[in-house]
Amino acid sequence: MSTIIIGSGLAGLLTALEMAPLPCVLVTRAPLGAEAASGWAQGGIAAAIGDDDSPALQLADTLAAGDGLCDAAVAEAITGAGPQVIDTLSRLGVRFDRASDDTLALGLEAAHSRRRIVHAQGDATGAEIVRALVEAVRATPSIAVFPNALLRRVLTEDGRVSGVVIERNGDEVALSATRVVLATGGAGGLFRDTTNPLGATGTGLAAAARAGARLGDLEFIQFHPTALSLVVPSGDASAKLPPGNTPMPLVSEAVRGEGATLIDETGQRFMDNELAPRDVVSRAVWKHLSDGHQVFLDARPTLGERFAARFPGITAVCRARGIDPVTAPIPVRPAAHYHMGGILVDACGRSSVPGLYACGEVACTGLHGANRLASNSLLEAAACAIRIAAAISTEIAETGPDAPMTMVPAASADTGRTASVPLVREIMTRAAGVLRNAADLEHAIVQLAPMAGDDDAALVGLMICVSALERRESRGGHFRTDFLARDALGVRTAMTMSEAMAFADRFAGEQRRAS
Repeated sequence: MSTIIIGSGLAGLLTALEMAPLPCVLVTRAPLGAEAASGWAQGGIAAAIGDDDSPALQLADTLAAGDGLCDAAVAEAITGAGPQVIDTLSRLGVRFDRASDDTLALGLEAAHSRRRIVHAQGDATGAEIVRALVEAVRATPSIAVFPNALLRRVLTEDGRVSGVVIERNGDEVALSATRVVLATGGAGGLFRDTTNPLGATGTGLAAAARAGARLGDLEFIQFHPTALSLVVPSGDASAKLPPGNTPMPLVSEAVRGEGATLIDETGQRFMDNELAPRDVVSRAVWKHLSDGHQVFLDARPTLGERFAARFPGITAVCRARGIDPVTAPIPVRPAAHYHMGGILVDACGRSSVPGLYACGEVACTGLHGANRLASNSLLEAAACAIRIAAAISTEIAETGPDAPMTMVPAASADTGRTASVPLVREIMTRAAGVLRNAADLEHAIVQLAPMAGDDDAALVGLMICVSALERRESRGGHFRTDFLARDALGVRTAMTMSEAMAFADRFAGEQRRAS
């Protein structure tokens, strides 16, 4: 069992299942399938399966949303895999919603030119996918599950992966491996306002960076414009949320796809197009909040009594907080939702470190560019899981069976900790949120650099801020108030941990000399 998969969301579960009957170890920080962002996904999977749709149309929508930074070849391959992904998940037991004629029901979301969002249980697509895949994993004898284990670091020897160190019950152990697949999710937990599990603090990003992998497009973070908010603003959109209100429940984009509009406390709309790309809508909502307004999502005129049937999960969440979306508008605000950046990988999920793969939100395939098209994330996770499993299977067929995995006590290390998360959240919320500027980013770098050497949250925050400071333009999910223009030539960013730390050291030296 010399393939170790870290993470039990869609990306990790499907990679393990697609590898069968080849053996693998699936390491998860919580009970199988719990605390995975995949399980919280509401909208669905974007797949061009409608009679009026095609992969070419989905590709065009993806490239437009990506604002000039998509890898067109990767985007073509992944958008073309939509039908295969839906077939694969259906075969594994996912029960997608169907229309009255028994065809798959298709929803509409922002920046899509066609209805192509395949969903389950109305607004519980992720939960249904994770349910089915967890059942399938439990029924697959080739998958050994290590629950309640924390990834501490990826081990390398002579420049290639040799295993991982995990922590279970307070003890650190080293597991040997020929290859490691990171499927650890994103970094939304580094922000105070987030729809992600609070444990999503970029653990996989940090582990890959410390192993020498190149990371890319880290500055591009998508803030979902409509997270449920119970905050009454006072002219400051970054006002603190009340305790216990994070992670923030998501109000799916599909609600706007069904005709809901954004209004303020006067009942007036302040946007002409609520289905504009997410970065556009988030900035508009943020500005309106900063101007002292309240912002609501109003589905009463278009859905009314049908809201509860179409969106049962959102209805339950709202009603638990004293809001009935059938009769009242839903208060919303932007929240960190998805990281377009990640570990740079090729079309088969291979990173710059031999033997290290990445899949799902932790990876940067180039599909999303500067701004993710709604519901392309589950598509990417599934399509890439299938490709990674095929690549690993081919490798094993060519090289022969792997050596058995060994497990030995590991020497304790000072790296891989996240003690600074509360502080990093405050720093990142101020500096790397919806609106950014050089002064705030520079201050964040000065604060984060001393902690980044041995703290994972600080390291990921530092690398994001360095990337954001270096991109002197506004594009997609990266908006600089001091560089409003978009450069004519779109260039993707890439860096290693050593490059980020060297930048921070040079910057600190310049600051000292200037003072």
